[in-house]
Amino acid sequence: MNRQTIVILGTGGTIAGRAASASDNIGYTAAEVGIEQLVAAIPGLADAGPLIAEQVAQLDSKDMSFAVWAKLAGRVNHFLAQPDVAGIVVVHGTDTLEETAYFLQAVCSPAKPVVLTCAMRPATALVPDGPQNMLDAVAVARHPGAKGVVAVCAGSVHTARDVQKVHPYQVDAFSSGDAGPLGYVEEGSLRLLRNWPEADANRAPDAKKIMAALDGATDWPHVEIVMSHAGARGAVVQALMQQGVRGLVVATTGNGTVHQALEAALLEAQAAGVSVVRATRCPNGRVLPKPGDLIPDSQGLSPVKARIDLMLRLLG
Repeated sequence: MNRQTIVILGTGGTIAGRAASASDNIGYTAAEVGIEQLVAAIPGLADAGPLIAEQVAQLDSKDMSFAVWAKLAGRVNHFLAQPDVAGIVVVHGTDTLEETAYFLQAVCSPAKPVVLTCAMRPATALVPDGPQNMLDAVAVARHPGAKGVVAVCAGSVHTARDVQKVHPYQVDAFSSGDAGPLGYVEEGSLRLLRNWPEADANRAPDAKKIMAALDGATDWPHVEIVMSHAGARGAVVQALMQQGVRGLVVATTGNGTVHQALEAALLEAQAAGVSVVRATRCPNGRVLPKPGDLIPDSQGLSPVKARIDLMLRLLG
């Protein structure tokens, strides 16, 4: 290998899906096509330098598991340590891509680029979007100075912290909210709009300690998400406490507000030793804390990412 080697790790997803008809973009089976076959089918993908393709998992990302996350992080760290690897592309399903991206940024904090990419249409579609997304992802992984975990879809580049899926069907399905994208890929070249992501020293768990814990973990800390809404009740919190939940993230209305009945149950859980965090269910913005808040906020993380952050803190 030389310095310009890019590693492509496959995990399945729609990008590797097959449908019975080329006109069917939704009635497909995900994770049917292997990563080597996907790579071989894209002309020009290896023109800028050598590639290594490895199948880490083959699943529909809605079924992403802790075991796959641990295995994927292990392979990412393995290849990041190779001096002749310039970057890594992770081919992933769209449903949980934002969660995997945040997890990898938290536990790997890479000084090289780790680029997640995906597709909204299966490989058998009349006009699949996966091949262009993979070309763009490799271009980002080869960009001089690139680092950290980012996601590339439909020509836009998003950081792991900000990326979220915002549409169930359109090929441009991801957004960075009011933070805006990191950049755009235009004809194989990256136009960077802001700096590459840095590890958050105040938030990131001890990566070595977490990876050591992941190696032997058969059951991760039980953390769930509950939602505040009109008529919300505390029964769901009480039921989760009976199941031994260790952490709860509440997807709040507005600026961290919680229905009084649900809040009472959450405060009872907190007093009993359950870790509770608030994250707004609004797609843009963040909770602005106020003096006297009884439940801590997620410091800008979405509910699903706040859950990962809390799990890693409890695991560490």
